[in-house]
Amino acid sequence: MINCIIIDDEPLAIKLLENHISKIDELKLVATGKNAFEAYKLLQNHEIDLMFLDIQMPDLNGIEFIKSLTKKPKTILTTAFREYAIDGFELEAVDYLLKPITFERFFRSVHRIRRNEEKDVHEDFIVLKAEGFKR
Repeated sequence: MINCIIIDDEPLAIKLLENHISKIDELKLVATGKNAFEAYKLLQNHEIDLMFLDIQMPDLNGIEFIKSLTKKPKTILTTAFREYAIDGFELEAVDYLLKPITFERFFRSVHRIRRNEEKDVHEDFIVLKAEGFKR
């Protein structure tokens, strides 16, 4: 199960993401917030694996918020603005979704996270073939 939060100052964007999340069994929506300050509280009070984060928000934008964190959950940036894509990837965002976010594009983004987690699990093992092994 992937515990996630949505941080966005637009109620319609939150509703759309809530709907998309509800269609994927592995995702569990823990909470939503409207700004970076609410996001910070949620990250302090909950075990969050994935954050859907808007960039253009009042007071502190999403890019500034990510930069302020010492422990960062996996983050998918959600925005209507293309110009922040490079900043997002420099901050190691998992993906960058442009609004309005289709379910197909959302699904591909979440699938990328699952693929990376599987790859991480397999990288922890080394398989050796030994001939002539006796007990």
